[in-house]
Amino acid sequence: MITLAVDCMGGDHGPGVTFPACRQFLSTHPDARLLLVGLPEAFVNWQTHERAEVVHALEVVTMDDPVEVALRRKKNSSMRVAIQQVKDGKAQAAVSAGNTGALMAVSRYLLKTMDGIDRPAIASQLPNDQGGATTVLDLGANVDCQPEHLLQFAVMGSALVTSLDAHNAEPSVGLLNIGEEAIKGSEVIKRTGELLRQAGDSNAIRFVGNVEGNDIFKGRVDIVVCDGFVGNVALKASEGVASMIVGGLKTEFKRNIFTKFAAILAYPVLKALMSRMDHRRYNGAALLGLRGLVFKSHGSADATGYEHALNRAYDAARNNLLDRVQGRIAQAATLLVAADSTSTGGATAA
Repeated sequence: MITLAVDCMGGDHGPGVTFPACRQFLSTHPDARLLLVGLPEAFVNWQTHERAEVVHALEVVTMDDPVEVALRRKKNSSMRVAIQQVKDGKAQAAVSAGNTGALMAVSRYLLKTMDGIDRPAIASQLPNDQGGATTVLDLGANVDCQPEHLLQFAVMGSALVTSLDAHNAEPSVGLLNIGEEAIKGSEVIKRTGELLRQAGDSNAIRFVGNVEGNDIFKGRVDIVVCDGFVGNVALKASEGVASMIVGGLKTEFKRNIFTKFAAILAYPVLKALMSRMDHRRYNGAALLGLRGLVFKSHGSADATGYEHALNRAYDAARNNLLDRVQGRIAQAATLLVAADSTSTGGATAA
């Protein structure tokens, strides 16, 4: 039985989204239990479920709360109580749509980072034209990264993909750059490329070289590594483009009798396209590098999107993502220590 702790109050919509998403999730996962965390009054109209237990919290971290408020003042928030369930071993993973900065800070404070990992990263998937998805990290947790951090992201991303796709034991890794040539990019990117090539030579990861922004959506590699600033821009841009395309198709269908007729003829293809472009299918970002599983849902997600976040947390827990990450870190331990030592030595010399 997989148990997930759910922050029912987080996000733009709170229980209006999380409750129906949880019910739908339970109906399709008979081997799952949920710990529903929220304010007592939020559960007045909740209909009990045999595999759902209510856990009361007294506060809510709002989307506008600064990190220090969530971390130091709201110690009984639904977000913190949900993560505490993971720390206490009562749940294998926590899911929240709350404030990203607060979620990362509270998760890191309670769960701590794994040995060999300096900074946790946010990893999620973006749809590609191969019919699948490309895992990208970091998506916003770390704006400024050093080469050793990006190496850690590559190692953790590889573990994430193998845990979610049993048929992909050695996912390919690309480093996001302004060109494929190794001589291009900033000094940080060039040094990162060297570290990733060393990791590839030692079979810690399967590094295929530099990739450009459009390669994310071409599906050229399974994993794209970048700093959080670039990753977050790519994420938001992809969501905007997807919404524009889907919205444009729907508008065109209604324009006149000819486009309506064409839409009827092309409906199966168009429906498949809109489904593939629907960013809700890829909702649920993993906070990698922690000593526990935490998944972030988009704050504005509807019930369908939030259910997908629950699905991702469930799959990660069922497929032992934590053990896989630790295994990858152990395999790359020598490289990770060497990269960190080189960075520390450089900083000291400067």
